[in-house]
Amino acid sequence: MAHFTYSESMSEGSQHGQSVEHVPFKTSSGSLKVLLLHGNLDIWVQEAKNLPNMDSFHKGLGDMFGKLSVKFGGKIDGNTSNKVTSDPYVTIVVSNAVIGRTFVIKNSENPVWEQHFHVPVAHYSAEVQFVVKDSDILGSQIVGAIGIPVEKIISGVRTEGTFPILGANGKPCKEGAVLSLSIQYIAMENVRVPLNQGGVGSDRSVQGVPGTYFPVRRGGKVTLYQDAHFDDNMFPTLYTAGGKEYVPRSCWRDIFDAINQARRLVYITGWSVYHLVQLVRDDPNVTNSTLGEILKAKSQEGVRVLLLVWDDPTSRSLLGYKHEGIMDTGDEDTCNFFKHSSVQVLLCPRTAKKGSWVKKQETGTIYTHHQKSVIVDADAGNFRRKVIAFVGGLDLCKGRYDTRKHPIFSTLQSVHKDDYHNPNYTGPAVGCPREPWHDLHSRIDGPAAYDILKNFEERWKRASKQRSSFQKMKASYDDSLLNLERIPDMLGLAEAASLSDNDRESWHVQVFRSIDSNSVKGFPKDPKEATDRNLVCGKNVLIDMSIHTAYVEAIRAAQRFIYIENQYFLGSSFNWDNYKDLGANNLIPMEIALKIANKIRAKERFSVYIVIPMWPEGVPTSTPTQRILFWQYNTMHMMYETIYKALVEVGLENEYEPQDYLNFFCLGNREAGDSGGASDLNESLANTPQELSKRNRRFMIYVHSKGMIVDDEYVIIGSANINQRSLEGTRDTEIAMGAYQPLYTRTCRHASPHGEIYGYRMALWAEHTGTLEGCFEHPESVECTRRIKWMGQQNWKQFAADEISEMEGHLLKYPVEVDRMGKVKPLPGCETFPDMGGKIIGTFSGIQENLTI
Repeated sequence: MAHFTYSESMSEGSQHGQSVEHVPFKTSSGSLKVLLLHGNLDIWVQEAKNLPNMDSFHKGLGDMFGKLSVKFGGKIDGNTSNKVTSDPYVTIVVSNAVIGRTFVIKNSENPVWEQHFHVPVAHYSAEVQFVVKDSDILGSQIVGAIGIPVEKIISGVRTEGTFPILGANGKPCKEGAVLSLSIQYIAMENVRVPLNQGGVGSDRSVQGVPGTYFPVRRGGKVTLYQDAHFDDNMFPTLYTAGGKEYVPRSCWRDIFDAINQARRLVYITGWSVYHLVQLVRDDPNVTNSTLGEILKAKSQEGVRVLLLVWDDPTSRSLLGYKHEGIMDTGDEDTCNFFKHSSVQVLLCPRTAKKGSWVKKQETGTIYTHHQKSVIVDADAGNFRRKVIAFVGGLDLCKGRYDTRKHPIFSTLQSVHKDDYHNPNYTGPAVGCPREPWHDLHSRIDGPAAYDILKNFEERWKRASKQRSSFQKMKASYDDSLLNLERIPDMLGLAEAASLSDNDRESWHVQVFRSIDSNSVKGFPKDPKEATDRNLVCGKNVLIDMSIHTAYVEAIRAAQRFIYIENQYFLGSSFNWDNYKDLGANNLIPMEIALKIANKIRAKERFSVYIVIPMWPEGVPTSTPTQRILFWQYNTMHMMYETIYKALVEVGLENEYEPQDYLNFFCLGNREAGDSGGASDLNESLANTPQELSKRNRRFMIYVHSKGMIVDDEYVIIGSANINQRSLEGTRDTEIAMGAYQPLYTRTCRHASPHGEIYGYRMALWAEHTGTLEGCFEHPESVECTRRIKWMGQQNWKQFAADEISEMEGHLLKYPVEVDRMGKVKPLPGCETFPDMGGKIIGTFSGIQENLTI
């Protein structure tokens, strides 16, 4: 009997992991026409017959490795030395991008998978390839492949049958070697988007986003935050439906209050959690809001306090020598601070349990645990307690406290005196501007908070098990998690849902993740069962990549506009003019471009606004930063080119230009005042970035946000960036939420929805532009698009000017030129970042690697 497994002996060590598959021979005969596949592919991979025995070529080496492993106390997965034949699996490839992968079946020349795939596509391609591979101790190798021409499936008729598996010579890899499969293309116009039939929130059956681990939860309440702290001084008055005033709240103050009011538990996850961070800085009645002291005090009250923090492999203390680590997360300091308290800290490395040595080193060194959440119990009334959770982009660490004014010099001796953070210089940064920080976060009160709790529990159990194996002893962390079912006053999931049954302001909320089975405990062992839980098979793991799914579904559901704030924006490299095989295969940029193109063809208005940092945090002239900027430039170019082609197709290229539909922005600030002590510097440093930024009194506002608003109806906020690291599921671990108010949708109200999401978007725009204008009510209009673009251009001129002046608006048009034909070029006279240097469109040289995609 065939043995199902999702583990493999070793990874093939491909530099791009799961993203790219090259078939080094033809898989279809004749000339092939490249066509656009935009929609979904519905695929069944059923079975293969008469596969060659690939292991016979490697059995000798496999025996040797097995004997060595046993000799030194090890074990080869699957008892390699006893293998007698191939361990086959199938990858599904479009434009060299892997879009699906079956599980491995060990020791079988006649494997039966019966595995179903329903995957979104937005690819220009000539064929869909099915690559049969063998997994063995030396790494995977291609057995053979099948190519199904796109021309054959583009009509939407299902293609099914048994196909010969071709080898490198164009003939069957073995006589009688065949693969049974079926494939059907569902074009976008025939795709039912569950989030939307005429509006994002029109899903009356409350199905939410399909293909996710957690279901949509009804009856919740969501609070949306902009920045760590909200200062309401001189902020314009905003009203939502029914004349209700929209009042932004202060995120860190709410977290401070929630922790203080906890009676049972405080669970925190973070990329960085720093015990010295002050949560409250504007209330004289709060004498101590230091995170570490608060958590110690709560633990002494009997509250279970657990911290799950990414273990930066470059930060270590050894023989009295302390190394802060490349990322300066403070993980070792925080762990040591709580060492003799009842607060339990698990420093959690990003590890790969299975795979090659190279893959394990890459995962542990390059990738991180990037989730940010705070989970506490709260008053539920009637002497009961419930779970609430904060989730988003804010870590509780250095440099994150900021307000909508984003000061750069004026608070260095007050609010930010002990919280200076600016890693964008080489060498000392004395007297330089701080790096302002803009972020998005949320609080979930309702049943979805229990899904965020479940994520914490799954991760804690895996991390505690790993710690146990590292220490070769029974870990004390195994029983740290509270069993809420045994606490009488704690509400369960079902009870929490009933609290908002009659609340017209209630929300539907769904939790999404990027994570794999190396980082959680509780995924099914049987890959077939895993498929039922909407998990996908990776090379060595099971993967939850529902954040990517959620973004794609929400973009496809959009009717009028999309507003994005994200720390990175790159992807869909399979459709770039160059570097198609980079492996940045997330669909988000291409889906946005195709959404605009389809709206142009329908002669409907649609606008997209994307806010990103001026450059990724770090020295802008450095190789990694320049590479990211280069990938970002290629992404922009692809999107604008797609839009221009659609304008030409319908004859509108003289009436409109691509920037009437899509615009990129960044944020920056400039403070008038004294020279900042520039005269104290040695003359020889006069042209350094430090001196120039001090003299010109300007700096970017770092956009660390990870969020999207669609049609003022639907919002996604979390920890995931729009890049491959955050969205693939096997790289950085991430968490996000998607939410909407069912009674505040265009479908429900037959008008523009003016619920909390509308108020939130308008508050963000007021923060960034310094004003509110009537056209902001209609973001999809060409008037609004051009107005916001003009404001961004004016603000950039003020930011880049020789004359120093105080900035009221911070929204800057991203400093590249986009011509009417969609060509992206350096901005004339401003090819590098002011003061800091570094090409704005980036540069690329050397080998391609995972770090920057």
